[in-house]
Amino acid sequence: MHSSSHWRVAVIGSGPSAFYTAEAIFKAKGDAQDLEVRVDMFDRLPVPFGLVRGGVAPDHAKIKSVTRVYDKIAANPGFRFFGNVMLGRDVQVDDLTQHYDQIVYAFGCESDNKLGAPGEDLAGVHSATEFVGWYNGHPDHRHRTFDLQNAKRVALVGNGNVAMDVARVLLQSPDRLAPTDITDYALEALRKSSVTEVVLLGRRGPAQAAFSPKEIEEIAELDSVDIVLEPDEAELDELSVRWLEESGSRSQQRNVKFLTGCAEHGEGTAPNKLRCRFLVSPTEILGEGSVRAVKVEHMKLQADDSGTPRPKSKGTSEEVECDLLFKAIGYRGEPVPGVPFDERKGIVPNAEGRVLATPGGDVVAGHYVAGWCKRGPTGLIGTNSADAKATVEAMKTDRADGKTLSPAADDIAPVLAERSVDAVSWQDWQRLDAWEQAEGKKRDKVRHKLSAVDEMMRVIRELR
Repeated sequence: MHSSSHWRVAVIGSGPSAFYTAEAIFKAKGDAQDLEVRVDMFDRLPVPFGLVRGGVAPDHAKIKSVTRVYDKIAANPGFRFFGNVMLGRDVQVDDLTQHYDQIVYAFGCESDNKLGAPGEDLAGVHSATEFVGWYNGHPDHRHRTFDLQNAKRVALVGNGNVAMDVARVLLQSPDRLAPTDITDYALEALRKSSVTEVVLLGRRGPAQAAFSPKEIEEIAELDSVDIVLEPDEAELDELSVRWLEESGSRSQQRNVKFLTGCAEHGEGTAPNKLRCRFLVSPTEILGEGSVRAVKVEHMKLQADDSGTPRPKSKGTSEEVECDLLFKAIGYRGEPVPGVPFDERKGIVPNAEGRVLATPGGDVVAGHYVAGWCKRGPTGLIGTNSADAKATVEAMKTDRADGKTLSPAADDIAPVLAERSVDAVSWQDWQRLDAWEQAEGKKRDKVRHKLSAVDEMMRVIRELR
C-alpha cells in the first residue's frame, strides 16, 4: 500500500484538460486531512488556458468565461504554475521523474492534419489552425500573413465548428469584432479584407455535417451574411433519411431542418455569402505559384458494414474557384521530447490514460495523459472534465498499489532557478491578466492581448 503523506503531481500543459486534472486530484484528497497534495502545472507559454485563450473565437466571450472555473482551481493552496517553461528545452522528463510521484501530459494537439492533395504547398493555402492562432494572438502564429485584401472568394475544406469560426470571422462586420479581445493586427487586416464569399466543402451530406446547430445558426443571424445551398445538395438520399431516423442525433436532425430552410430561401440579399457544399471531396489544389481553384470530386454515400453512410467517389469532378483556401480538417498532436508518440494517430499512446511505451506496448509506470493528446481532438471544452476524472481514477488506483515514480528530490523550483529559467508564477499571470484588461479598457475592448512571448515577459518583469 502507498502510505506516503504527500502526493506530488506534475501536469504538462495548462488548457482545460490540465485544469480538470488538477481539480480531480484536489477533490481526490477527500477526507485525508494529513495528505499533502501538490499539483505543479507547466506551460511553454507565459500564459495559461491553452485553446481557451488561443483557439476560442474572440466573439465567443461566453465560452471563454470558463476560465473563472480554472481560477478557482488555481486558488488551491497546493497549486503552482510554471509558465514559460518548456518540456524538452528548460526541463526534461527525467527531471520530472526525480521530483514527482506522477506526471500527467495534457498538452493537447498543436498542429493540423494535412489534406495530402497535390498543390497543398501553393501560396494562399493555409490551415485553419494558423488562421485561428493568428487572430487570437497565439505566439506561434502571430507572424502569419493572409492576403485577405486581394481575396474575394475563400474555399474552406471541412465543416466542423472550427470551419464555422473561420467563416464567421471572415464574413461578419469587423465592427462586431472590435470590442472583443481580437488582436489589433488581425482586426486591421479584416477591415481591409475584400472577402465576400466563403465556400464550405464537406465530403458527406447535410445529415452528417460536423458543425453544431448553434454554430451555423449564429452565422445566419448576421445581417451581412446569407447561407446559400443548392436545393439538390440539401436533399437527403434514401440512405441518409433512414440513417437519420434510426441513429441520427437531435442536433443532426436540427441541422438538416435548418439547411433545408436555407435552400428554400435562395440567394438572399445580404452582401456576403456562406455557400454550403456537400458530397464534394478535394483532390487537387490548382494554380501557378498561388491557389486559383480547388478540384473536387463528387461523392455519393454508401453504407459500410455497420450501416453508417460513408462517402464514395461518383467518378465526376468540378473546379471550385477561390483566391484563398483554408483547411479545417482537424488538429493533430506533435511529438514532445521524452514522451512516447503514436505517429499514426497523432496522440500519446495510452491505455485508459496510462501512457504506453509504444502503441499497444507496456505501461510506463507513473506517466499519464489527459485531453486531446490522450484521445485525439474531439469534443467540446467540457468533454475534458470527464476525461480528466477518468485519468485521475487510474492515478489513484496506481498510487494505492504503490505503482508510482520514486522521486529523490522535493521541489523543482531550485532546478529551474539554477538553469536561469524565468518561470512565470500564477501571481505573475494574474498581474499580466489585470494589465491586459486595463489596457483593453483604454481601447474600448475587453482585453488588449499580448501575442509575443518577449513582450509578455517584459510586461511581467515590469509588474513584478
